[in-house]
Amino acid sequence: MLNLYVAPSSASSRKARAWLKDHEIPFKERNINSQPLNAAEVKHILRLTENGSEDIISTRSNIFKKLHLNLDDLSLTELVDLLVKYPDLIKRPIIFDDKRLEVGYNEEEIRRFLPRSIRQAELKELEAKLS
Repeated sequence: MLNLYVAPSSASSRKARAWLKDHEIPFKERNINSQPLNAAEVKHILRLTENGSEDIISTRSNIFKKLHLNLDDLSLTELVDLLVKYPDLIKRPIIFDDKRLEVGYNEEEIRRFLPRSIRQAELKELEAKLS
């Protein structure tokens, strides 16, 4: 099952939700402002990232600027505690399953959550058009 973590005010969250619905991909949605993540959930997401905290921290958020954070100075425990306390530090949407993670909405990258059979059929269709 796919997980979709959103903020209701986020246009990217709305686009991701619509894309998943349009492609009939089942997902569980969670508003992480009203249902903040706990430390274990933050650590799980961090484990799925390629670049660690860089992938999920919103350095353009007001709270990031207000706190004057230097991510390099934070221990993992301090980082996790901050993300639990200030969910607005987390980029949204976050889309993930057991193995894959997508942060933000990128129409090309989100396609990896399509079942393989659909991706292969689309590739064959594209190849046929190019031939």
